[in-house]
Parts: sequence; structure tokens; C-alpha cells
Amino acid sequence: MRYGFAIDQRTCIGCHACTVACKTEHQVPVGQFRTWVKYVDSGTFPDSKRDFGVMRCNHCTDAPCGKICPTNALFTRDDGIVDFDSGACIGCKSCMQACPYDAIYIDDDTKTAAKCNFCAHRIDDGLEPACVVVCPTHSIWVGDLEDESSGIAQLVASAGDVAVRAPDQGTGPNVFYLGAAHAVLEPLEAPVRDTYLWARPDALRLTTAGDFEGSDPTAATTLNTSHPRPWGWRVATYLWAKGVGAGALFVAALAAVLGIDLGWAGDLGAPVVGAVAAAATGILLVWDLKRPDRFYFLFTRGNQGSWLVLGGYCLLAFGAACVAWFVAGLADAGGVHQVLGWPAFLAAVMAAGYTAMLFAQAEGRDLWQSRWLFPHLLAQAAMTGAGAMAVLLAAGGADGAGTALASRVLVVGAALHVVLTLLDLGGRHHSRRAEVAARTMLAGRYRTLLWGGAIAPTVVALAVAALSWNGDLAWTAALGGVLVQPALLVYESVYLKAGQDVPLS
Repeated sequence: MRYGFAIDQRTCIGCHACTVACKTEHQVPVGQFRTWVKYVDSGTFPDSKRDFGVMRCNHCTDAPCGKICPTNALFTRDDGIVDFDSGACIGCKSCMQACPYDAIYIDDDTKTAAKCNFCAHRIDDGLEPACVVVCPTHSIWVGDLEDESSGIAQLVASAGDVAVRAPDQGTGPNVFYLGAAHAVLEPLEAPVRDTYLWARPDALRLTTAGDFEGSDPTAATTLNTSHPRPWGWRVATYLWAKGVGAGALFVAALAAVLGIDLGWAGDLGAPVVGAVAAAATGILLVWDLKRPDRFYFLFTRGNQGSWLVLGGYCLLAFGAACVAWFVAGLADAGGVHQVLGWPAFLAAVMAAGYTAMLFAQAEGRDLWQSRWLFPHLLAQAAMTGAGAMAVLLAAGGADGAGTALASRVLVVGAALHVVLTLLDLGGRHHSRRAEVAARTMLAGRYRTLLWGGAIAPTVVALAVAALSWNGDLAWTAALGGVLVQPALLVYESVYLKAGQDVPLS
């Protein structure tokens, strides 16, 4: 059994009865929607037209929201309906990043994720969803798509003009549109102008309207809902802090493996930086939850397929490695550091790089679906972690070999960061959405921040730190180490914003 919707846009009159019925049935807060009607106007008067599109959760056969949800709050029922359990949700907003359809929102009342759930409670009672009951033109069909005798299966099979939203995402959407205009289903075909029919678009849609243009320059979205960025500065800061901590232990472990003595900076300073950064990472992530009181659900009812949960394990392992390294340093057990070197090295790599797997599960953000992201995160960690170690080594008067190691790791990490940034953003992209986001960073709204606030300071830091390549000038390595920190913070902020700015509905 596979329940689905068929929406006949050939007969839809855009009356919003489905929206009102849905809000009434589920007590959806004002300004939020589980289903809504999008308007797109095109043409030039008097040869103009208005197309409608009923937007909602697509109850995907391969639902990415369920994969990324760390507490199994989003799940697929045996009948194919993608439902949610608000009592299990921690408000991490990862499902909003995974959904390619902008169908999920954080309910203002419960502070948990919500969306169309097919009126599952009505289905269980043998009733149709509320939107189907009230539709005056019978434009919304529901039923079992796998039952060839059902009305919806026959309608989808017999209609000639059937489409789904974002078919390239491979989610297997189970909402089928009959006779819908391409500009309604494809968000990049109809940017907003300065106003909607009865209101101004939200600030984010107005800001991003100039990032793209559709094939029909007259097409404009004249009614839609707002979809703010789910993740902000806390997540950007988390990416930076995690990189600094992982990179610092990475340098200390590398030194131990190579037999280079970093003194107190390697024995005690590196694990302290790592532990403080790991703690800051955890605090930032919990702080960003809409239900921080439920953060422990990650461990008591964790989804072992979600990289939010697996990433938590990576951070715990990294924290344990920092503690073990610190204890060995207190005991002045240099031989133990050599034994711990490779495990600590691996823990640092996973702490720095697991976010690549997490972002890969955020399937709604095409910019983040990059094959370069894992090595890029490692390069960023090496750059900032070595920068922190360079400061500690300069303060502690370390010998030339230790300074040389920190300087070289910083320079190589910074160079790779710049190269991978250009390869990632300037290369070929697998989708138009990724291309739009990358262009926004390279040559659009974020170009000044990217080039002036992230790339240029990194290049300067690289050049300054290179003066300490042989370990002669510890202060130049330290200066480079200071410069790369805000540069990476700027980059992470821009990268997060650009990925979330591309409209999905």
C-alpha cells in the first residue's frame, strides 16, 4: 500500500479552502501552513494568466526527513504516509534541511517540527483528509497508488500531463500534479518581485529574488509562504569551533607520530583546546535546538542512521581522546602519546569531517551535496587548529621543529582551503540549485564577504605563516594563526546562508 495525492491543477480555482480546512483540522498557528496555494502570474496584460499550485509534504517513498531525524520523530507508516511524533521531536531543524519541498516548519506553539501528515488520524478512521472533503472542484484525489483499481491510480495513469516536484532529488514523491505549470512547480522559474497580491514577500524571498531568473522573464510568484533559514550563526560557529579543536589535537597527534616535541603546548595545550572546543560545540548545538530540554533524546531514542546521532558519537570519542591525551601529559608519559597518536589522529579526523555526512543527508540543500566537503572540512580544521597551536607554541617558546610543524600544517591547510573553495564553487554543479547558490557566493550578494572577509585574509595568513616554514619566526606563525580564525567564521557563515537561500517551493 502506498498512499498519495493527485492534485488536478486544471480544475483548481485557488480558493484556499484546502488551506483553511487544514489549519482548522490541525490547529496550525497563524502564519504557518501544512498546505498552501502558490500563485504564479505570467505574461503581459491583456495576454496574462495566473497559475495555481497546491504545496505540501510529498510523502516521499524514500523520505530524506526520516533518515536525518535524530530521534525517529519523523517516520514512514506501513501505508506510505510520512507522519511525525511531536513528543519525540527535539527541534533540531535538520528535517527542514533534508526536505527538498519546504514542507516542514517549526510549530510556533509546540516548538517541534510539523507538516502535512495526510490527516493520518482521519485515514485510520476510514475518512478522507480534511482538504479533500472541502475542495469544491474535487481537485484533490487521495488513495492507494499501488492499487490499480483505485480512482487516484487510474487518474494518474490516464492523465497525459502528470508531473512531480523536484524529480531529480530521487525521493520518490507521492504527490502528483495534473496540468500544473512548470513555473509553479519549479521555484527558480518564477522569482518574487517587490510585492505579492495582498502583502509584501518575506525579507528572505525579497533578498534572494535577484539571485536567479526563469526562462520566462514575465513569470513572477505573486503568493507564497515564508521559509526562513533554519540554521544561523550558532551552526556556523559550531563548524568553526569543531574545526579548531579537532585541528589542534590533529597537530599534537601528528607531532607524536613524527617524534616532534611540542612541549606543554602539545602535551596539555592541544587537549585543552580540543576539549573546550568540543564542549562549545555541544553547547552551541543544544542552544540551537527549539526543544533543548529534550537534547538527551539523542542518546535515549537516537536514530542510528542519522549523522546527528553518529556525529554525537564522534564528538564523544574525540572528547575521550582529549582527556586521555591530557592525562598522559600530566603524567609526563611521552611514550603513551606515541601509542595514543594514531587513535587521537583518527578521532580528530572524524570530529572534523563527520559534518560532511550530515550535510549529505540535508538533501534539500544542493550546495552542500559536494564531493569536496569532507576533505574541505579536514583542510579547514588543519588550518585553524594549527593556527591555535602556533599561538600556544609562540607563547611557550617552543623549539624550531614544533613551530615549523604548526606553520607547515597551517600553510598547507590554508592553501587547500582556498583551492577547494574555488574547485567547489567554481566547478561544475549537479543541479541548478547548487549552481545558483555557488554563484551567489562567488559573484553575487556574498562576493564581498567571500573574497574580502574569507579568501583574502586566508591568503594573507598563509603568506605570513609561510615565513615560519623552517621554524625561525614563531610570531609570524602565530599571527597567521590568529588571522585564519575570523576568516573561517566568515566563510562558514556565507556557506550556510547561501545553501539555505535557494527557494524550494
